[in-house]
Amino acid sequence: MSTLETISETHNSTGTWTEEGGVFWHNDPGLNVREVAKAMNAVGARFITITAYQLPKDEGFRLEYHWDLAGRLLGFVFALPGNSVESGKVESIYDLCEAVDWIEREVHEGFGIDFKGREYEPLLLRTGDLPGVNTRDAAAPAKSSPGLPGREEVAR
Repeated sequence: MSTLETISETHNSTGTWTEEGGVFWHNDPGLNVREVAKAMNAVGARFITITAYQLPKDEGFRLEYHWDLAGRLLGFVFALPGNSVESGKVESIYDLCEAVDWIEREVHEGFGIDFKGREYEPLLLRTGDLPGVNTRDAAAPAKSSPGLPGREEVAR
């Protein structure tokens, strides 16, 4: 049995693995982020990062968790339906993998996605701002500061 099959079996996944761009992606909409983290820890994988995307219209967000296992890049995709801070919630894996600390905070600040079980204050990147500064809802025109263009001028 291959390592990839062992990982699938460890977290009771029925999904399939596909290779794209040098990354082995596991496609299973029923995945649980905490079960994946436990499976990755069990096989000695190293956490790399989380990539977050806001999807078009009201489709929500896409989170890609990236891991390294003996030089093989593994990717797991999690969809968060809805398009608001209230709907953008996923379980934190910080207690399972301390390396996720900074990126969970960064995704929270940039996209307003809450990682359940985490505390965020104070904000690290944009002190005094609200979470979700990278979302389309938060990208409304803002007044410019003296000497700096506002968002409406940058958009032109």
